[in-house]
Amino acid sequence: MKNDDPLLRITNFSVTYDVDPPVEAVCDVDLELQRGEILGLAGESGCGKTTLAYGIQRLLKPPAVITSGDVQFHSANGDIIEIGGLSDRQMRRFRWDKASMVFQGAMNALNPVITIGAQLGDIFKTHRPKMSRTQRNRECGDLLDLVAVGRERLKSYPHQLSGGMRQRVMIAMALALRPELMIMDEPTTALDVLVQRDILRQISQLRREFGFSVVFITHDLPLLLEISDRIAVMREGRIVELDTAANIFHRPQDPYTKTLLSSFPSLTGERGGFVRSGTAKEAMS
Repeated sequence: MKNDDPLLRITNFSVTYDVDPPVEAVCDVDLELQRGEILGLAGESGCGKTTLAYGIQRLLKPPAVITSGDVQFHSANGDIIEIGGLSDRQMRRFRWDKASMVFQGAMNALNPVITIGAQLGDIFKTHRPKMSRTQRNRECGDLLDLVAVGRERLKSYPHQLSGGMRQRVMIAMALALRPELMIMDEPTTALDVLVQRDILRQISQLRREFGFSVVFITHDLPLLLEISDRIAVMREGRIVELDTAANIFHRPQDPYTKTLLSSFPSLTGERGGFVRSGTAKEAMS
């Protein structure tokens, strides 16, 4: 699915938290996301990953301030959208139609007193007001089938679903309007390993089927090695290394990247760190 046409171009992007003293959370980031690509964004907690993602979507709240930079979105229809120049109303539409986000801890974000079907349906009521009730119900059912929850769960409440199923519902919501970009912030952190792995496979499958691009944010570098085309490693608000997953896996250049890799123990190798053997994506095959 991946080609050489950029979907997202971030130039000289900086975010500062206006406190005393000011904190530079994101510093002069330059980044391109290719169409159909999964770009991993890795780094320890507090390095600026989520702040960058929120800045792209203009979701930052005070005291966070975007101090410099441009974000361009190159839509499939040929339009070049300057994110900073959109009105609040245009930005709300952009976030669903062009780019969606699965937030950290998203599986706990569902309204506990409203059915899954009603919560999915609200997206179409708001953004596709001319859609009939029958069409909405069909679309909602199709979405749940798509993420392997099943349309029979439309009348279920969130507490009747497992954590993995709730997370799949959030992914279904993000996919509802078929956006070209999905930003996923630690989407599997609270899930057990088997459920996490199943969801990662599904994200990869959906990406291949629909061709959207993904920015996948996590502190778990080995996880990114399994699913990403390229990986950007962040430290103290800056991107210190950007390369293909294979090169990050076999030939990391920055000392910080090497430290991140060595901090994950191997389950099968000798003690002392992450063992780089095989290929980066063997575990997903």
